[in-house]
Amino acid sequence: MTEGERHDRRDPRAEARTDVAARAATGPVPDASGEGTGTVERLVDLAQRLQAVCLARGLTVATAESCTGGLVAHGITEVAGSSGYFRGGVVSYADDGKVRLLDVPPDVLDGHGAVSAQTARAMAVGARAAFRVDVAVAVTGIAGPGGGTDEKPVGLTYVAVADGTGADVRRFRWTGDRTANKALGAEAALALLLDRVDR
Repeated sequence: MTEGERHDRRDPRAEARTDVAARAATGPVPDASGEGTGTVERLVDLAQRLQAVCLARGLTVATAESCTGGLVAHGITEVAGSSGYFRGGVVSYADDGKVRLLDVPPDVLDGHGAVSAQTARAMAVGARAAFRVDVAVAVTGIAGPGGGTDEKPVGLTYVAVADGTGADVRRFRWTGDRTANKALGAEAALALLLDRVDR
């Protein structure tokens, strides 16, 4: 595993809560097939589990999304009663939205780009502050089919979670089409969010 594969403060739990969380701990996902394909049913299943934990522990959540275009928030709000813990989300697709709505420092965007561990972390921290929640998750990536480079190929996605103890980031590389890459990013976000609150 290269240094770029991991950007977290601490090792993930050995008992990862989902297949996606387990794959996140061992590196990028090789393809978008098989179990964990980002279906609506899978998103709702993760959201139901997330809701149960958050309501039981009195935790509040917010989202900040770029490449997933609101799919994380959609999965959360597909579950009745989500208003009991979900405070809202931001779809900050353009860089100026990341700066204005999430307080992402312009020098982070200039120095590392919108698709980077640093930007994902800043988005999560910014969402947590903006919505005054216990935990926030952020997703930024290149869904495709265009926009990729050798350094940052199509499918590259960063997911960050932030709470009162700090922020962690995971790097993924999906190889599906645009729709699959977006759905897999949303699934990864919900899985890592669940892993964070269920510790």
